[in-house]
Amino acid sequence: MKRIDCFIPAADQNQIAVTISRLKSLSIINRIYLLSTDPEVDLSHTGMEVIAVDNLSSSSTVAKIAEMSASDYTLIYTKYTTLEPGYFALERMVRLGDDTQAGMLYADHYQIINGQRRKMPLIECQEGALRDDFNFGSVLLYNTAILKKAAAQTNISYPYAGLYNLRLTVSRMAPLVHINEVLYTEIETDTRKSGEKLFDYVDPKNRDVQIDMEKACTEHLKAVGAYLPPVFTPVDLNRETFEYEATVMIPVFNRERTIEDAVRSALSQDPGFAFNIIVVNHHSTDNTLNILKKYENDPRLIVVTPERKDLFVGGLWNTALHHPKCGKFLVQLDSDDVYSGPDSLHKIVDAFYQQQCAMVIGTYRMTDFQMNTLPPGIIDHREWTPENGRNNALRINGLGAPRAFYAPILREILLPNTNYGEDYGLGLNLSRKYPIGRIYDVVYNCRRWEGNSDAALEPEKVNANNLYKDRLRTWELQARKQLK
Repeated sequence: MKRIDCFIPAADQNQIAVTISRLKSLSIINRIYLLSTDPEVDLSHTGMEVIAVDNLSSSSTVAKIAEMSASDYTLIYTKYTTLEPGYFALERMVRLGDDTQAGMLYADHYQIINGQRRKMPLIECQEGALRDDFNFGSVLLYNTAILKKAAAQTNISYPYAGLYNLRLTVSRMAPLVHINEVLYTEIETDTRKSGEKLFDYVDPKNRDVQIDMEKACTEHLKAVGAYLPPVFTPVDLNRETFEYEATVMIPVFNRERTIEDAVRSALSQDPGFAFNIIVVNHHSTDNTLNILKKYENDPRLIVVTPERKDLFVGGLWNTALHHPKCGKFLVQLDSDDVYSGPDSLHKIVDAFYQQQCAMVIGTYRMTDFQMNTLPPGIIDHREWTPENGRNNALRINGLGAPRAFYAPILREILLPNTNYGEDYGLGLNLSRKYPIGRIYDVVYNCRRWEGNSDAALEPEKVNANNLYKDRLRTWELQARKQLK
């Protein structure tokens, strides 16, 4: 019979005891090791062998796990809370591991949140699933031989990205298999809503972690032939003439509470050049259009309601892009956000000329509806560098805001007609060839309120969004490999 060695983090004494008891009762378990980051804690009463580690996710911890594991499979548990394996669940995982020759397996499971049990479905890990926050759940079952081989190939020290690097390295050797069956129960202590988790990866306190993750991802891209060196196609910003230097593009559907603030913010811009605003209305059924009529005498404002009713946000962008009054630079303003001041548009257009780029991404401040700053505050995406930004873009789940585009190049590529990820996919595509400019001054206020479309999503919707962005990354990886 195939056997498993288990590695679990040392946590609360009662929780350790419960988890150990459950695992020891399973005949498939060979040995259980405790991973301890605190040498002062006495764990001798557990009867388990203790492995001192610096960090649960470091490459040195992975190396110690690879050295100690002697069974066919290695189970790494990544939570400090109790684990309850399902009935013959680990036997099922091992059987499927043998059948599929998987390098690593992960499974759907139950989560207990505030005493309530809910099913947590996961998604397939495809080639482009390079996010370091990809949700594999807390039970990772590795083929030990492949784990040891992957650890032996790692010659870079990762203080934080060891587990991330491990699964990237394993993915180059064998499949990462998702078992869409509920095979265990974990306790989840992060009770934040989906909208509150979106910006963890740009929180300044996580900066050192992100740098380490970027290093691991870059090495993976080099290994699979998708890394791009910092060599770009020059952008000719004078290849066409335009009536307007810039167009502020506002897509809107049923935003009677916020659209007037957005329009006023755009009209208040004082850039020193000719600009206009194109509001593309997706057949709003509330008072949005009546509010816009207040400004119909201002020649700078153009309101368009497309005849088509099959357009999503990307399609609304393409509508503005092909309007005869579209300016040289097409600049984002969402219908529930506002610019930070009257000079925002000027700063954005200046960045195109100063940095000679096809796309500009700014910096924004997270606020509530009353414009009070919300954590993590300023989102500046300083992880972007001219040398490696377009490679690191395949690891993170967004590029920043507000976004602006050089219209002639944008018309060659277009935006996918979706309501989610259209800007991210476009940014990946543009960065493959052209430089992307950055502004690190706050030029935009992103207002979080209960009406935001991503404020509180169910797991299934989060999965659908992530699956699509992973698919965008997969397509981009495939395209970049062809450049070699």
